[in-house]
Amino acid sequence: MSGVGAGSSQRPGAAGPAVDALWSRDFGLFFVARAIAKLGDTMLPVALAAGLLLHGYGAGAVGLAMAATAACFASLVVFGGVFADRFSTRLLMIGADAVRLVTQSLAAVFFLTGHVVLWEICVIGAVNGAAAAVFQPGVASTVPRLAADVQKANGAIRVAESGAQLAGPAVAGVLVGLAAPAAVFAAHAGTYALSALCLLLLRLPPAAPGSHAPSLGFKRDLAVGWREFRARTWLWGVIAIWCVLMITVTGPATPLVAVTVVEQHGSGAYGLVNSALGAGTVIGGVIALRLRPRRMLRAGAFALIGFAAFPASVGAQLGVGLMVAGAVVAGAGTSFWAVMWATSVQTQVPPDVLNRIHAYDVAGSLAMLPVGQALAGPAAAAFGAERVLLMGGVMVLVVCGALLSVGAIRGLVRVGGGLAGGSPVPSLPETGGAAPRPPLLKRRRG
Repeated sequence: MSGVGAGSSQRPGAAGPAVDALWSRDFGLFFVARAIAKLGDTMLPVALAAGLLLHGYGAGAVGLAMAATAACFASLVVFGGVFADRFSTRLLMIGADAVRLVTQSLAAVFFLTGHVVLWEICVIGAVNGAAAAVFQPGVASTVPRLAADVQKANGAIRVAESGAQLAGPAVAGVLVGLAAPAAVFAAHAGTYALSALCLLLLRLPPAAPGSHAPSLGFKRDLAVGWREFRARTWLWGVIAIWCVLMITVTGPATPLVAVTVVEQHGSGAYGLVNSALGAGTVIGGVIALRLRPRRMLRAGAFALIGFAAFPASVGAQLGVGLMVAGAVVAGAGTSFWAVMWATSVQTQVPPDVLNRIHAYDVAGSLAMLPVGQALAGPAAAAFGAERVLLMGGVMVLVVCGALLSVGAIRGLVRVGGGLAGGSPVPSLPETGGAAPRPPLLKRRRG
């Protein structure tokens, strides 16, 4: 395996020398912002469930409130990518955090005063989803601007987010027990305040020349992003294959694992399996800090094979100890893949369209998840939950085989560690007098 160590090369096209160490002041601020935000986001489901149930609503209301956030995010994130490529990503992220600070503070007041109306909670969730759609695309372009070693930066952030994901539900449970659901909403609002403060103190280095192409208007900017996405076989190929994984494995596994483990071993065992999955993601992030494969997506696809252990161990009705072991392996494999994938996107895609392409990536990755979740019940009724989970383990192997069978995915070679050069796709013929793009540093069409 080969690769470039932290600070060993200058980011292609970056202004000024590359940062020599990962833990600069500014990367540290961004690291803290991401960890705190993830902590708050993993606290929210506990607060919603406890709060709505306490005020007489059922599980359907909890699902509806969560769906309002997810639906707005998934439907608007592509448009958020256009905004992120046209305006300051830092200011957009601060604004999104400020909006969510207000909405979650309002939710805390509602739950504290007992004024809990479902449609109002759903509206708050929808606004939060829209704010997240504006925030998320900017993450992709911020990481390579702050760190010369993009892979190590993604690995560190992955470890922090995984740790926060482990701690969030536990912290929320303690707050609900000691105070009330309103306290969790207040704490969640506080995480957005801290995230916004970190981003406010953050000083991004100057953008590389050509990293912000002249705007062609909203619709044309959206069209350019789509053409750039389609021009990279490795990119749309992974997303297409990932949709299969969402429908056949991740979507059905989410509810079926919960039902199967709770029915057979109790809720304590389910909590243990979930914690093991989170611990595995921490391990995978740590491994990604150390291993530097030359062909990152190929290495990530091999690691992703480990995800099969999660649904397969539950479907095979193994003991709790073996299910925990399977969850650790699955978490490590998916976390390592996630770092390899994020780093590939951030270093292979030119900065002038990176936020838009990241938005297409996020939207495409999430699009089929609710479909898989919706099919879980009918599939379990027809074949049995255990068989569906076992088939999910088989489908993980099929998906990994598909990833490795595509030459553009398997053969993609890592870039030195920073931003990619200009786009390999010519400008739209309707660009008129728009300024030409900078010369390409690397051409990667597939």
